[in-house]
Parts: sequence; C-alpha cells; structure tokens
Amino acid sequence: MTTARNSVWRRVWSVFSAGDPETGWLGRLVGTGVITGLLITTHVSPGAWWVWVCLGCAFAGWLFYVIADPRVRVLPLVGLAVAALAGAVTLAADGDTTGIVISYLCLTMFATHRAVRPLASTALAVVIAAALIVIWPWTGRSLEALLLLIGLLAFIVLSCLYRRQYHQRAAETAELLQQTRLAQAEQARAAALDERARIARELHDVLAHSLGALGVQLEVAEAMLEESDLDGGLARVRRARRLAAEGLGEARSAVAALRSDPMPLPEALSTLATAHGRDHHAAVPDIEVRGASRPVPAAVAVSLAGAAREALTNAARHAPGAPVRIVLEYEPERVRLAVRNGAPAREPEPRSEPSGNGLTGMRERLALVGGQLSAGADGDGWHVVAEVPE
Repeated sequence: MTTARNSVWRRVWSVFSAGDPETGWLGRLVGTGVITGLLITTHVSPGAWWVWVCLGCAFAGWLFYVIADPRVRVLPLVGLAVAALAGAVTLAADGDTTGIVISYLCLTMFATHRAVRPLASTALAVVIAAALIVIWPWTGRSLEALLLLIGLLAFIVLSCLYRRQYHQRAAETAELLQQTRLAQAEQARAAALDERARIARELHDVLAHSLGALGVQLEVAEAMLEESDLDGGLARVRRARRLAAEGLGEARSAVAALRSDPMPLPEALSTLATAHGRDHHAAVPDIEVRGASRPVPAAVAVSLAGAAREALTNAARHAPGAPVRIVLEYEPERVRLAVRNGAPAREPEPRSEPSGNGLTGMRERLALVGGQLSAGADGDGWHVVAEVPE
C-alpha cells in the first residue's frame, strides 16, 4: 500500500514539475496562487475603478497563459506581456503595489520562457520601465523609489536571461550526452564485430590447417588399408592422431588467448619460445629485443604473435633441431619481427598435407592491421619477417 501511494505521488510530482521549474505546471500554480492572494488582499481607492480594470486584465492574461501554453503558439505569451504591462500601470494608484508585483511576476515568467528570445524580453522590460517613468509623477513617490524599481526590473531581466541561457546549455549538454551515448553504442557494436572477426580468424587459422592436414592423413590411411598396407596405414593413423592432438592443443591455446587480454608482445614471444622448446624437444629460440619497448595495439600484438607462432611451427616441421632466432625491433614508425631458422639438424619427416596455408593466413591477418609479411630462403636456412606501421 505504501509503495503504491509513493508511486502515485511520484506521478503527480512528475506532472506538476514537468519542464522548467519556473515555467512548468508547478511554477504556474504557485504564480496563480500568489496573484490570487494579492488580488484578494489588495486595497484600492473607491474612485480608482480603472485599477481594477487593469488588475483584471493582468489576471486574465496570466490565466490565458497558464491554460493555453503550450497548446497555442505566441498568443499566450502576448497575453503574458499584456498582463505585465497592465500590472505596472496600476502603480499610478496611491499606495498600491499589487500591480507592480504581478507585473514583475509575469515578466519573470515571460523572460524565462524558452520560446521567447532575449531581445523580446529586453524590449518588454524597456516598455515597462518607460511606462513607470511616464506615470511616476502621479504616484507621489520619490525618485529613489523609481530608480529602485527600474534597478529591480533590470535585475529580474538579467537573472531570467542568465537562467534561460543555463537551461539552453543544459539542453545542449543533454543532447550532446545522448549523441555521445549513441556514438559509444556504435563503437561498442563495431568493437564487438571486430572481436567476432578476430575470433573467426583465430579459429580458422587453428582448425582449418589442423583439420585439413588430419583429413589428408586419414584419406591416405584409408587408401593404404584398402590396399592391405597395414604398416603404412597404421603409421598414417598414428600421424593423424598426433595431428589431432596438436590441433586440440592449438585450439585450447587460441580459446585461452581469446578469453584474456593479449599480453605484452615481448612476453608473448618469450612464452611461444618456451613452448616451442618444450613441445619439440629443441633448444629454446633466442629472443632479441631492439629499441625501447612500448605498448602496441592489441590487434597488432596478436597479429605479430601469430606470425611468430606460425614461423616456429614451420621451423619445427621443416627444420627440426635447427637453431631459431627471434628479433623484435621497435622502430620509430613501425614494429618489425624477424624469425630465422638454420638448416635442419635431421631430415624432416615426409609430409603429405599441403603447406604454405599458415603463411597465407598470416599475410591476411597482418594486412588487416596495415602490415606485411615476407618469407624466403636465407642462405642455408629460412626467414620470416613481419612489419606493422604505427
């Protein structure tokens, strides 16, 4: 019951406080109450019937504004301006200040309204000040009182214009914030699409090569078994099993890399070198870092690390036991990675699966980040060079 009651009060408050506090329904109701109270308690000389006419016009103009705005354009604001001027004229009646209070209240509402330009507010204030100056000889008041009223009039207009400018800036800020949120949502969507593409490339690089080679081995094994070559078929099945185990390990490594942020490039290369030495029972490749190490974008780090992984895999397959050297060079406008292996220490195992797909995939990956990859014979060995500009 309490929750429902609070909800009703929140709805009522949202209706009355909608829009600006000054020009919203709450401000209008408060203004109507103040004007009604002033009219009830005012004292006018019996012969000053024209004062009641002016006060009635002022009250009618105020009510028309309260009821018609913003349903009707322009006319409610005209009524508000007439009410402000009519209230100021009643100052000519001796001892009566009700009209000037109503005039200033209407002027405040007029100058604060968003649909009113600052020039119109200033013009209305000038007209009211001129009216005060014209009727002042009939008021019987001192010049200091006139200057005080005009100064108060100027203060009200300047304050309202400042308040209006504040609301305008707040609205512009809210609109800019909304646009920023939309831009951030688009950036997040683009980042998600890029991440999906990166995951697709990672899985394709790992699974396409491994499953392709596995399929070739199984096809050869099937042909050998049909020809009753049991030894050859068994060897191919064992080779297929090793390929499946290697592919599973690479897939797990790719998934683990995708679940976490990429590590710094030198650290990633060191991890790859250690894994290469452990998995292939070879010496851990030498790693040399030239230049001042600096952070690089995640896509660049992943691409270069992938190129190093592919180069190490090719070195293990085609030059088993050969020494491998990795050089990471930070140049002013680019990052360069070179992997070189020497001549094989022992004859590599004959392979039936196609080769070269890994380097092609690395070229495509590096091209996505603006880089390039080259590979070829280097004396009695082989080198792979990847470069990415920054």
